[in-house]
Amino acid sequence: MKLRMPEMPPGTLLAALGSYNLLPAIIFLPTRRRCDESASEAALSRRTAPDERRASRREFMLSFVEQHPEIRKHRHWDAIISGGIAAHHAGHMPAWKLVIEKMMSAGLLDAIFATATVAAGVDFPARTVVVTCADRRSATGWQSLTASELQQMTGRAGRRGKDRVGFVIAAPGPHQNPQRIAELLSAPPDDLESQFRATYTSLLNLLDAFGSFAQVRAIAEKSFAHRNLLPQIRQLETMRDENEKRIRATLELASVPMPLATVRGLERLAAARSRLLESAPQTRREARLRWLHKVVQPGRVVATGRSGKRLVLVTARGRDGVTGVREDGRTASFSLERVGRVFAPIFSTRPDKIEEAFDEIHQRGAQLALPEPRLRDTRGEEESSIRLINDLIDSLAGSQGEILWSLQADAAAIEQAERQIDRLRADVWEPFERCARVLDHFGYLDFKLEEVTDRGRWLANLRVDRPLLVGEALQRGLFGALNPIRAAALIAAIAADEDRDYGELELDDSIVSLLAQFEEISFDVSTVEWKQGVEAAPEINFSAAAAAAKWAGEADWTELVHETRAEEGDLVRLLSRTGEALLQVAGLRETHVAAATTAHAAAAIVLREPVR
Repeated sequence: MKLRMPEMPPGTLLAALGSYNLLPAIIFLPTRRRCDESASEAALSRRTAPDERRASRREFMLSFVEQHPEIRKHRHWDAIISGGIAAHHAGHMPAWKLVIEKMMSAGLLDAIFATATVAAGVDFPARTVVVTCADRRSATGWQSLTASELQQMTGRAGRRGKDRVGFVIAAPGPHQNPQRIAELLSAPPDDLESQFRATYTSLLNLLDAFGSFAQVRAIAEKSFAHRNLLPQIRQLETMRDENEKRIRATLELASVPMPLATVRGLERLAAARSRLLESAPQTRREARLRWLHKVVQPGRVVATGRSGKRLVLVTARGRDGVTGVREDGRTASFSLERVGRVFAPIFSTRPDKIEEAFDEIHQRGAQLALPEPRLRDTRGEEESSIRLINDLIDSLAGSQGEILWSLQADAAAIEQAERQIDRLRADVWEPFERCARVLDHFGYLDFKLEEVTDRGRWLANLRVDRPLLVGEALQRGLFGALNPIRAAALIAAIAADEDRDYGELELDDSIVSLLAQFEEISFDVSTVEWKQGVEAAPEINFSAAAAAAKWAGEADWTELVHETRAEEGDLVRLLSRTGEALLQVAGLRETHVAAATTAHAAAAIVLREPVR
């Protein structure tokens, strides 16, 4: 049960920790805003308190700013010097986070307010870790902390060489849950999750290196992502081999010189006969429903009701239901069993053609009605197939029928084990096969020859987000006529997270047109991906394109932050990813000279201070 307790004011919390000699501390809060607000509030409450380290902090900051001038105007500059308190989260630029980490490690800070999401990335210990919330905020909403996340957070408690023990405190708060915290602390760590995925570039690189789909499949099966797969396959293979040994031993003991394939062939025939017997209709109602499932389809007219005079033009078919249009124009929905007669012609379902369909049925209905099959006719096909299988079984068994039938349980176990093995291996290979078919469609590999094409080789080396989209943009000449600003805008739109907002800067008409052209390429690619069962890439981010265009247009950093209203850390990450992706395109000098030249110029502009 969660305790609905008010959150302790930051200054009060630090005063309490200080009174018990529990500083320095890392206080984990659920959101970036709460971290910044708490750090400012706590620093303000300590501004007039005596602190002999204040001069050292100032000196440290002034020394650091010589190499990183971008932090000099940071809004928390005075708070960190006067109060010895800082906030640390992904919204701050890397240089600011680095100076905080160094100052904490040097013993110049008393507390850092941080988000749970950066717990795995911080590189500084503290005497005490304070947990204020059993949940964390993510891009998809509030989520409960996992055991590994909490253990990452609490693992920062205790400084090597300074503390014999570290302290973890569950502080009061509106979303605190001490019982849940206690459970997570004693829980085993979460299972490791492999990041190995079937991607276009991983498939191209593996196929180019190892030469065949079989080799790619074998490597994928051995990956950590499928660590539970191999033991299952080995167990099934052992069971299969044991059954095969039993069959061979029985045949040898009976002095029957018969290959294992014959025993397995008999099992397959017997299984096929059983399936036919089970599927054959046993009653006239079953036979009629099977027939209706086959013949009732959009465009056909059917008669419903006891009299069979109500006509409906079928417009849609569900599993067991029908939707259509009556003669009076009203929509009708009914079960398949309510269908009386079915008429052979398939008409247009366009509203202006419906009347013509009904007129023809009224004029020639008796001639156009499909004949209903009789039960013996519907069973005739199955019965002839069963007779054929019986003949094959008799010819296969011959004079050894008794011993062959005694081996069928083992043969069935072999067949079942092999089906399970194939199913497990298909789970690994299917995502790669889907990617391969998409790449084959666009000419990056030859599916039949199992070869990477020349086009696929340069795509394999393109380390960018959504490589196939970038590859198609390059192939279709979209990069050819771009200047550095538009190139930066396009790559930023691709590299940015779909749901991240970088403000509402106005986009130049030429960039809007460029992004529209790229979306056409994206539509073409996603259509093929959809057909092959590959998840399509997320939508491009127009606000990221505007921010990158502004920066590539030589805007001042302060101006960019002000106009986008984005967190500095988010902007640095966006522009760093954009610059790195541009450098990847710039590496294609041998295959795409014009695009590489433009990308190189754009990268030089984007990766200037403070982005680097």
